[in-house]
Order: sequence, then C-alpha cells, then structure tokens
Amino acid sequence: MTARSPAAADYPARMCRSIQTLRKWDPPATESDVRAAALQYVRKISGYREPSRRNEAAFSSAVDEVAAATGRLLDALASAAHG
Repeated sequence: MTARSPAAADYPARMCRSIQTLRKWDPPATESDVRAAALQYVRKISGYREPSRRNEAAFSSAVDEVAAATGRLLDALASAAHG
C-alpha cells in the first residue's frame, strides 16, 4: 500500500457526491440502496465504471463485501441508537 496523499486528510469534505448518507432514512434504506452505495464506492476507489473481464470477479466481490459491511454498520448504528 502506498503512503496517504496530503489530500487524504480532507477526505470527508471531498467525498463522492453520488454516495449518500443512508442512516436515518425514512423509510429505512433498502438492500438496493445499500448495494448502489457500495457500487459507487467501489467505482470511485477502483477508478472503473465497468471493470474489464479480467477484473470483473474482484470488482463484484468488492461490491458484495462493501454492501455486507455497510448493512452491518447500519444495523449496529440503529441498535446502538435504540438500545
């Protein structure tokens, strides 16, 4: 892994505009909403809108993993807020 760029410190101010906050949605965010956010995140990080066939499995796996982690995070935040 490479060293962080100086711009990394201001990441929250530069977050991709197409990724929306999913917490506190009314009605709550759906699996589809979570997956769309995961896809946007992986696209941003990888630099691919659509990966090549060679990278498709890694790209899809990353989207699945990010969506799963996002779902767990949202569930944990909701539990913490109500518990």
